[in-house]
Amino acid sequence: MAHSELQEQHRALHRRVPMSEAADPTSVELAAKLFRGLADPTRLGVLLALRGGERRVVDLVTELGTSQANVSGHLACLKDCGLVADRAQGRANFYRLAWPELAALLRAAEDLLTGVGHDVELCGNYGDSWLSGTVQEARA
Repeated sequence: MAHSELQEQHRALHRRVPMSEAADPTSVELAAKLFRGLADPTRLGVLLALRGGERRVVDLVTELGTSQANVSGHLACLKDCGLVADRAQGRANFYRLAWPELAALLRAAEDLLTGVGHDVELCGNYGDSWLSGTVQEARA
């Protein structure tokens, strides 16, 4: 079965997953898995960059200041999860957000951080161990 056919089957199974159903551990676990995927700084950076439109891997490498292998690996992960789509043009692949709802989620997160960002930064429950050295150095 082709990768695109598998993605379409997955989309059909997960068209609407209400997170308001707290009694349903499956939907809560699925939502938690989505947010864990978004919590990686490089993946989040890729998604934020793609919110501005299509990008090639080389464009993302420049914008994010990381390696081609790192960007490509994260793009593969995001594509496998159905969050990013691509199209070939000549020898280049252009990547974009696969869902407009993802752009809306990122905007909503920015709006939320406007109000609670300082508290989140000070919160000891999340820790900084997952942050990259660059981000940790910038905060020092």
